[in-house]
Amino acid sequence: MKIVSDKNNLQVLYEDNHIIVVNKRVGDIVQGDKTGDKPLSDVVKEYIKQKYDKPGNVYLGVVHRLDRPTTGIVLFAKTSKALSRLNDLFKNRETQKTYWAIVKNRPEKESDTLVHYLKRNEKSNTSKAHIKEVANSKRASLDYTIIKTLDNYYALEINLHTGRHHQIRSQLSAIGSPIKGDLKYGFDRSNQDGGIHLHARKLELTHPVTKEHLSITAPVPEDRIWKSI
Repeated sequence: MKIVSDKNNLQVLYEDNHIIVVNKRVGDIVQGDKTGDKPLSDVVKEYIKQKYDKPGNVYLGVVHRLDRPTTGIVLFAKTSKALSRLNDLFKNRETQKTYWAIVKNRPEKESDTLVHYLKRNEKSNTSKAHIKEVANSKRASLDYTIIKTLDNYYALEINLHTGRHHQIRSQLSAIGSPIKGDLKYGFDRSNQDGGIHLHARKLELTHPVTKEHLSITAPVPEDRIWKSI
């Protein structure tokens, strides 16, 4: 059964006066879109309002996004100062994001660096990974390592060098290892909860205000395959 986050069940991983980090569930959408579903940003605002008994509007800045079917770490800014500094950190690639993915087809190499040129299709909301540069494409690069062989699947750890639209999904699909449940990128069947087995596992960054080093890890979803890693 799919559970979406609300102010009472929100999985908060880290919080101080400047930032709040949550563990996103499959059904959560980070920012509002045409579905009209309540975004995670609104849920976090409600959580802050309730927790601190705040009158009036709560400030919350969206720093980055995760695809709706993906789980894991999402970071929000609680002040405008934190937001502008975090935006700079993400823009300048001064954060380290680590993902976990479950695939059925074993990649050819135990670990590798993948470089593709991604071309986005707005109509289908997909990105196609090309080996060589094509018109309107953007260079995408990541490292992956097989971290565990499961009964029918392989668990990969992925470090992103760039942050492109559907980057991990399209690049793994391009090497013949689409993510479990990801029908959009060639997996043969959907997951029961409509999600995919891609999890934003870890985020490392310098705190935008205190300047301390932060390393935040998101527990995997309550799922038999995730729990076997």
